[in-house]
Amino acid sequence: MNIIPIKGNMLQATLGTDNSQDSNADSFGQVLSNAIQKVNDSQVKADEMIKGFLVGDIQDIHQVTIAMGEAKIMMQLAVEVKNKAIEAYQELSRMQV
Repeated sequence: MNIIPIKGNMLQATLGTDNSQDSNADSFGQVLSNAIQKVNDSQVKADEMIKGFLVGDIQDIHQVTIAMGEAKIMMQLAVEVKNKAIEAYQELSRMQV
């Protein structure tokens, strides 16, 4: 059985990114940091839209509801990814060497 290693180009094609230089590829920590920053940005955006709606600057409640829904879904995804990472770590720590 031949096992083909995953190369950077294959991963980029799968993720839909077009980063032609492997030297500029983000590390796992950078990707994780960027994802957490996006979650934070969505939370801040939702909070600002709620404040704008309460003050009267935003008249369309649909925009506020959509921003709140996006923030909620992004937070749920982040929590699930964290849970899976912890489960994977615990599984690795249980392995006998």
